[in-house]
Amino acid sequence: MIHLSQLTFRRGERDILRGVDLHIERGQHWMLLGRNGCGKSTVLEMITGYLFPTSGTVDVLGNRYGQVDLREVRKKIGYISPNLIEKFTLRDPLWEIVVGGAFAYLRIYEEVPSEIKDKAFRELERVGLLELADQPFGSLSQGERKKAMLARTMMASPDLLILDEPCAGLDLYEREKFLGALSGFSSRDLSMLYVTHHIEEIVPLFTHVALMSDGRIAVQGAKREVLVPELLQQAYDLPLTVDWAYDRPWIRVGGEQ
Repeated sequence: MIHLSQLTFRRGERDILRGVDLHIERGQHWMLLGRNGCGKSTVLEMITGYLFPTSGTVDVLGNRYGQVDLREVRKKIGYISPNLIEKFTLRDPLWEIVVGGAFAYLRIYEEVPSEIKDKAFRELERVGLLELADQPFGSLSQGERKKAMLARTMMASPDLLILDEPCAGLDLYEREKFLGALSGFSSRDLSMLYVTHHIEEIVPLFTHVALMSDGRIAVQGAKREVLVPELLQQAYDLPLTVDWAYDRPWIRVGGEQ
């Protein structure tokens, strides 16, 4: 599904990536964690084909980048990032924003087939926004806009879903609503890679974690094997402990810092 092998990326005199290896199989749901500047966003740009490594290989959905039309690969990748939300026209109705996901359009300028519109309403119902379908996109809360992006992404029936800090800027209520909507897609044959700074966002949906540090994947594997104090302390340079409740980790920081 995703196989990154010995990726390096050099910008000027700085090494952003230093030999990244990451392997995600079909149907797995992964979290990518790490401090600011460790290379997480660069890895996402490599996977989506918007940035190319200085050395190493990128294989996504069975395609070796550099030997394939990336436009065709991207049709099978759902990508949710803060930058995308800013591109939409706020006065457009929510259902049109969602329909656009079927065509990779930011706005709809043509007649929408009834089956596509029906699918958009089903996806809106799935994320709990059906009653807002005719509301202007600009009238939605930040949390509702994030859930709308989930519905829009699913219109193209992607094989891979990549989420770049989707809960950034959300309060506790909106964050939990978004994570609940995301968990509703667990029954689909869909691989996920979710980037965050916040370990408490690792809900039961996610089973694997990759922990980045200084441009490398420090450790990757099943979440309970990775999210242990010794490994996290090395990555974050902080004394901490991990508590688990309902298959979800919570961090406590303490001691001398």
